[in-house]
Amino acid sequence: MHPPLPAAAAMDFSQNSLFGYMEDLQELTIIERPVRRSLKTPEEIERLTVDEDLSDIDRAVYLLSAGQDIQGTSVIANLPYLMRQNPAETLRRVLPKVREVLRVAGVEMQLTAAVSFLTILQEESVSIHAYAHSFLQIILLHLEHRDAAVSNAWLETLLSVMEALPKETLRHEILNPLVSKAQLSQTVQSRLVSCKILGKLTNKFDVHTIKREIIPLVKSLCQDVEYEVRSCMCRQLENIAQGVETELTKSVVLPELVELSRDEGSSVRLAAFETLVNLLDIFDSDDRSQTILPLVKSFCEKSFKADESILISLSFHLGKLCHGLYGIFTPDQHLRFLEFYKKLCTLGLQQENGHSENQLPPQLLEQEMKYSSVRKNCAYNLPAMIVFVDPKNFHMELYSTFFCLCHDPEVPVRHTIAICFYEVSKLLNSGVYLIHKELITLLQDESLEVLDALIVHLPEILELMSAVGESSGQENKLSALPEFIPALTAAEQRAAASLKWRTHEKLLHKYACLPHIISSDQIYYRFLQRMFTIMMTNNVLPVQKAASRTLCIFLRYNRKQEQRHEIIQKLIEQLGQGKSYWNRLRFLDTCEFIIEIFSKSFFCKYFFLPTIELTHDPVANVRMKLCYLLPKVKATLKIPADKHLLQQLEMCVRKLLCQEKDKDVLAVVKRTVLELDRMEMSMDAFQKKFYEKDLLDQEKEREELLLLEMEQIEKEKQQNDGRPISEKIFEKKRRDTKTSTNLPKNIPVSVPGPSSANPATSKEIKKSKLIRSQSFNNQAFHTKYGTLDKCTSKSSTAAYAAPVSGITKTSLLSLTDDSFRTTRNASSLPTAFSPSTPLPSTSRGASHPADAKSSGSKDLQRKAPLKSRKSNP
Repeated sequence: MHPPLPAAAAMDFSQNSLFGYMEDLQELTIIERPVRRSLKTPEEIERLTVDEDLSDIDRAVYLLSAGQDIQGTSVIANLPYLMRQNPAETLRRVLPKVREVLRVAGVEMQLTAAVSFLTILQEESVSIHAYAHSFLQIILLHLEHRDAAVSNAWLETLLSVMEALPKETLRHEILNPLVSKAQLSQTVQSRLVSCKILGKLTNKFDVHTIKREIIPLVKSLCQDVEYEVRSCMCRQLENIAQGVETELTKSVVLPELVELSRDEGSSVRLAAFETLVNLLDIFDSDDRSQTILPLVKSFCEKSFKADESILISLSFHLGKLCHGLYGIFTPDQHLRFLEFYKKLCTLGLQQENGHSENQLPPQLLEQEMKYSSVRKNCAYNLPAMIVFVDPKNFHMELYSTFFCLCHDPEVPVRHTIAICFYEVSKLLNSGVYLIHKELITLLQDESLEVLDALIVHLPEILELMSAVGESSGQENKLSALPEFIPALTAAEQRAAASLKWRTHEKLLHKYACLPHIISSDQIYYRFLQRMFTIMMTNNVLPVQKAASRTLCIFLRYNRKQEQRHEIIQKLIEQLGQGKSYWNRLRFLDTCEFIIEIFSKSFFCKYFFLPTIELTHDPVANVRMKLCYLLPKVKATLKIPADKHLLQQLEMCVRKLLCQEKDKDVLAVVKRTVLELDRMEMSMDAFQKKFYEKDLLDQEKEREELLLLEMEQIEKEKQQNDGRPISEKIFEKKRRDTKTSTNLPKNIPVSVPGPSSANPATSKEIKKSKLIRSQSFNNQAFHTKYGTLDKCTSKSSTAAYAAPVSGITKTSLLSLTDDSFRTTRNASSLPTAFSPSTPLPSTSRGASHPADAKSSGSKDLQRKAPLKSRKSNP
């Protein structure tokens, strides 16, 4: 090979240089030739070829007898299939060959056989007696294989088989041979296997058999000369204690555990400690106070002098230990265990001297990793320790520890505390305000792993904090947290800038809880425009859809008509009439969410005409996606009120059917036409078959109407008093008024049947979950609604055109802001929200601009792939 070219000659394409490159290519070709020669020769292919006319059983027997290892492995992997197809012949002809092959088989074939045998048992291809007769001896034969992985695989299979074997088979085939296998004269591997089998056998026999045959073997293995065997048997004492009586546990298991806890081997002492912790519930208070507590105290005192691995285990079990011994602690012992926990939470942090990990020697680096694991386990146990000290004492006893864990230099520690944050919030309840700064800290954490763990329960955490704000009389929910909203926006931007789009998508879905937490003005000015930006610029489809859905939720809870109009206008103009076909596809996604979240009247009023205008779209993918959406669009219509909209829909479908030139779109159109023809139209009056859906839609529409009337009353009050109505005034008037808050009968919401019989209290509860927080910004956001105003004449939705004269001001004044919260029983919506609410405007009648001219791209003349963008893995 030639040496690499110097930088000056890197772009030298002279004749000599080209000849040099050709020589290099020839050398590469020579190197490649042996690879080609390594392929199978005709003779080898002939040996690997099997007659196609052979049956499955004959082929399996042939390959096991004369085939290569890879073919035998394939037959064994296919053994469950053969047992399903022909169990008798498989047991008679194939299984004896498998037994012969396994005697000299390699590791891969042995592991495959262990899995196949277990699969046959789980599928119950044969009776358990036939299985024990045919397979059990093969399993027992390979338990002591020289390869540890193979031995463990066969042992796992045996332990699973033992669950199904009858008692007599267990006694003769497993327990009796175990007496000799557990002797000191046997290999360590044999004794280790015996320990695990004994742990499984205990719950299969009566107490008399356990005392006579199993307990002597257990004691013998607990006194084994090898620490590995003692440790293994010690861990099986938990299973033995759970399978025998309490008396036997106290007389046999506990003394063995006490003795093993003083063993010279650290791994044995650790096994004894962990077993004691897991068995705390079995022992009575006397055993715990007189025997276990002294052992635990001694173990904790010696842990810092011992190996760090013991500290890791101790820190992991400390919460369970404190909970199990809680009733027997003296005040002094209680304080000592609490201080021990605090010490573990800061273990290793005092020794930091500013050196980076690369500068640390290997031993210190390994020690730092172990200390980090200890602090991570302490973070995991924090909720248990809060219960241990009582949540009322959290601020005095554990807040500083919680602060340190949230600011720990290691990401796994902060990740764990982020996972536990919701549990901590629930335990603190009204004291959750104490940790709001730590919530902001974790939201601003530089690691996206921490953010990803935190946002799993972010809506519930914020709901708890806002509930505390309400109970403490804070008018603006989180007004005491000025850094909270910037922390949320910064978290979203950090997720957007990373390659972890799933975290970004999850966070956007969680943003849908914000209308329950902050005011609609804060959402409008701080979050809403960001949702538009993500929908139009982000390259990941799931992220765009998440932003679209969240934006619809924001629109659903927005409390200012001007802002609602602007949002709707932007959706129609920037997405529905956008130059990019990708934006128009996202408009159709948004329409689908609107159909799901809002009432039928809302969709028909604002989005029906802009949606069906896309039947004239120049891009085939847009027309195709619209065709898939048309059945849902038609379902929003009610006859006879929306008869003219139905006619326009039928006209657009007819044009598509007659004028569509793209064969794929035409095929979808034809299927859609058949589906539309089969659909039954919803009527203005209630029908039995659509009763539940109509009732849900009616509830959505009623909430939308109440929102409009509520906004009008607020404006009148502002004009009269020169100030907005506060939440306190609404609450005061709701308490003072004794009149019912039921809707008057002249509102078209009553239905013959159960709904008309609901008591006044249930309706008041429904409406008490209707109004969101009071808008805090009185400044009107003025925009021109040219597009919306032009379309007023083309909308005829009576629910919005008619004034709501039947709703009295008294009934509306009785609605508190919390009444904007909706019930969570609508299965079609996210758990934090229910059906819809919308606002009055008019549906569009303007025709869609010609996209072929506006885009000016030849790409619009051909179909763009419908799934043209793939999400990043």
